Amino acid sequence: MCTLPGGFCPRGVGDSSGVRCLEAGLPDEDEIDQTPDDGGDETNALVRFNRETAAACEKNSGDVLPYVGTTQAARDMDLLRHVLGDDKLHYFGISYGTELGGVYAHLFPDHVGRAVLDGVVDPTHDAMEEALAQAGGFQLAFEHFAAWCARQGCTLGDDAEDIVDLTLDLEETLDDTPLPTPDGGEVDGDALIGAITGALYRQDYWPALRVGLEAVTDDNGEVLEDLAEALGQHGGRDGGKGGDTDDDTTDEQSNEDDAFRAITCDDSSNRYTVADVQSRLPDFLEASPLFGPGLAWSALTCDGWPVPGAAPHPEVGAPGAPPVLLVGNTGDPATPYEGAARMAERLGEKVGVELTYEGEGHGAYDSGNTCVRNAVDAYLLNGKLPDPGTVCAAEPLPEGK
Repeated sequence: MCTLPGGFCPRGVGDSSGVRCLEAGLPDEDEIDQTPDDGGDETNALVRFNRETAAACEKNSGDVLPYVGTTQAARDMDLLRHVLGDDKLHYFGISYGTELGGVYAHLFPDHVGRAVLDGVVDPTHDAMEEALAQAGGFQLAFEHFAAWCARQGCTLGDDAEDIVDLTLDLEETLDDTPLPTPDGGEVDGDALIGAITGALYRQDYWPALRVGLEAVTDDNGEVLEDLAEALGQHGGRDGGKGGDTDDDTTDEQSNEDDAFRAITCDDSSNRYTVADVQSRLPDFLEASPLFGPGLAWSALTCDGWPVPGAAPHPEVGAPGAPPVLLVGNTGDPATPYEGAARMAERLGEKVGVELTYEGEGHGAYDSGNTCVRNAVDAYLLNGKLPDPGTVCAAEPLPEGK
């Protein structure tokens, strides 16, 4: 949320004529079942929530909604470059920032300086394909967590498969009978998945996730509730477009959710229906019985949006641009590793240069991995690219922690 020194708030975000969809009388998103399975009232409530939110966005921010997409943000970046008197724009984008960087390179290939894209969005995917890839990414990341947890001797199971099965059973149980917490709240299936989703963004969070899940098996939901709140996950199952879980503003101050919805729906021309989601649910369940349903139903986010979306997926072709360093993480849940190779292909021959990080969590640079940091710093500061095929190995969590 534009908190970095020297950064800027893209249109619709934070203080930059921020999009606001808040409306008295709208239910809180936490009150809506994000994985309706009855085909009736629960499904209708989710559809109604998305459409009422879209109407509230139009009412409260209709003047800016048509102008908050990634293309406009990329043009703003070039205007900033021009005003500063720079011939080239040096750029480091993480997660959604990789899409913004790719679009900038497409629009202004001659103005690209030293650019690094970390946690790379797959530019070949439409919204449904992106969600399906994320389902597989989060499933893989959770299996890696489960294998680590089993090695630590956690009480959740003897091996990764046991822990995954137990967690799926917990989710179903909590959907039927939420676990009350001392503050008057409750942990239901959505809250469980929300906490897990947030914790998979950084391997540093794995020990806390272990403690939270073990506590839930002892009918104590307070730890997991606190974890979800600390990570900014309020029961949602949408991994997002690689959404940032480290925003340090409060819910009252932040318009992160509203801005995410507005930018996503301005960028994507996909407008999915309940029938579309139901037809793809088997694919999502195959990719991940744990994360698949929530990500499938998240495809309804733009239902009823008042602004037509730009395209099914971003255009990032940038022939003639200088090299762009793409950092792909093999264990990334939100932007799966394959996205880096596809971004390289779409950018064009000799433009996309790949660096592989064999690690966990979303992105690589913020993991603190020395190999990744040295490679990225060397390019950004000195223009030195890593050798082709460079692979950085993870520095794993110490055993017993």
